[in-house]
Amino acid sequence: MMMERINASSEDNFVLLGFSNWPQLELVLFVVILMFYLMTLIGNLFIIILSHLDSHLHTPMYFFLSNLSFLDLCYTTSSIPQLLINLWGPVKTISYNGCMIQLYFFLALGSTECVLLMVMSYDRYAAVCRPLHYTVLMHPRFCQLLAVACWVSGFSNSALHFLFAFWVPLCGHRQVDHFFCEVPALLRLSCVDTHANELTLMVTSSIFVLIPLILILSSYGAIAWAVLRMQSTTGLQKVFGTCGAHLMVVSLFFIPVMCIYLQPPSGNSQDQGKFIALFYTVVTPSLNPLIYTLRNKDVRGAVKRLVG
Repeated sequence: MMMERINASSEDNFVLLGFSNWPQLELVLFVVILMFYLMTLIGNLFIIILSHLDSHLHTPMYFFLSNLSFLDLCYTTSSIPQLLINLWGPVKTISYNGCMIQLYFFLALGSTECVLLMVMSYDRYAAVCRPLHYTVLMHPRFCQLLAVACWVSGFSNSALHFLFAFWVPLCGHRQVDHFFCEVPALLRLSCVDTHANELTLMVTSSIFVLIPLILILSSYGAIAWAVLRMQSTTGLQKVFGTCGAHLMVVSLFFIPVMCIYLQPPSGNSQDQGKFIALFYTVVTPSLNPLIYTLRNKDVRGAVKRLVG
């Protein structure tokens, strides 16, 4: 019976309702989202290429920043092209297999980003609070292991939710009231009790959102204490430049994610949830390169060396 359900589901398409309630907004959203997506592609590719080409940027900070840029490229590409296709034309469908793949990678990459931002805050803590031991603490081999741990933990978390969502029987219509396939939206299509799934999502979201956030804030609390004891104005400016950028990125990512995943399903209206999700899937990844590079002397120096 279960195999029959899976085979039947795999032949069906899902309808991503997205922003169908506002047809007059779809063309405007298409143009705006396309612009942000292009900014994301160009900005993050720029950071990856520059960090690879300039030897002065072969440091732990830019190694993790390159990982974040590659992650953001994959993160947006897992949902935005499908959204643009749906906004452009009347057909708003996605295949069952495509929906499952999108669900898995979107959640995996989002979980990975939570852990990676935590690791980046530890790197800043080591640089500011333990400068004499920094090269030992952030040895290249250790940095590589930390990066691998981020990716493995994120994809493992997603595998758990994917298996839970895959075995939930879906009944009736195939209309997903969202612009991409995500676990809460698919659970609404189920005809069985999904409280166990919702509880699992809440627990793992707490682990992957709250714990990294607490550790990030703890790292910056220690950094702030160290900064207050600094006598050098130049040192203060450099710390605020790098740490301020990271804190801004953390805020832009974690605040919307907490609004979606750390409250009961009925806590948000579905339409409000769509626009919050649009912010952290479209806007945040496009702003990350700007935040990290606009006031960054290392990046400006690397560009000058590359050009000149």
